[in-house]
Amino acid sequence: MSWYRPHLEQSLSLIKRTAVEVSSAIIDVGGGESTLVDDLLSRGYQNISVLDISETAIDVCKKRIGEASGQIHWLVADVTLVELKENAYDVWHGRAVFHFLTGAEQREAYVRNVRRSVKRGGHVIVSTFGPVGPTKCSGLDVMRYDAESLHGEFGARFRLVDSSKELHRTPFGTTQQFLYCYCRIE
Repeated sequence: MSWYRPHLEQSLSLIKRTAVEVSSAIIDVGGGESTLVDDLLSRGYQNISVLDISETAIDVCKKRIGEASGQIHWLVADVTLVELKENAYDVWHGRAVFHFLTGAEQREAYVRNVRRSVKRGGHVIVSTFGPVGPTKCSGLDVMRYDAESLHGEFGARFRLVDSSKELHRTPFGTTQQFLYCYCRIE
C-alpha cells in the first residue's frame, strides 16, 4: 500500500474548498483504510459514504473509527461494476483508484458512475499518479496523467476548476508524484 498516507491534507483542503455544507453527501471512492473518513467526521461532516473493493480494508476502518462507524454508509463494491444511486452525492473523492484502471472500458465505467451519482453543480476530486509517477504500483500496471489527459477522460461536462501535483513519500521511503484534479459538473 505505497499510496497510503496518514492524513490526506490535499484532499481535505479541496473538499473544504468546495464550500459544501457539513450535511452534504460526500463519497470517498477507494477509501479503504484511509483516514479521510476520520478527518471528515472530526470536521463535522454528517453524510459520508466510503466505497472500497476490499471488505477487509473497510473492516479495518470500521474498527479504527469504532462507534462512529455507524454514521458512515459503507459500500463494498468495485466502482466499475456497481450502479450507484442517481444524483446521490455533492462531492466525489477518489484517490489512488483511477490510475489502476488500465482498460478503456474500466475508465468509462468509472466516469459513468461519477456522471450518474454526482448532482449537477457537484464537485469531483480525483487524484492519480502524475506524469512522472510510477509505471507500476503493488506489482500492477498503472496509468499516469497530466491535468489535460485526466480531464479528457471525464469530458466537457466536467469543468476543470484546478489541478495540482503533490510528491507523496511512501511508507517504503520512495517518492511518488500524484496529480489532483478538481472539477465541477455542469
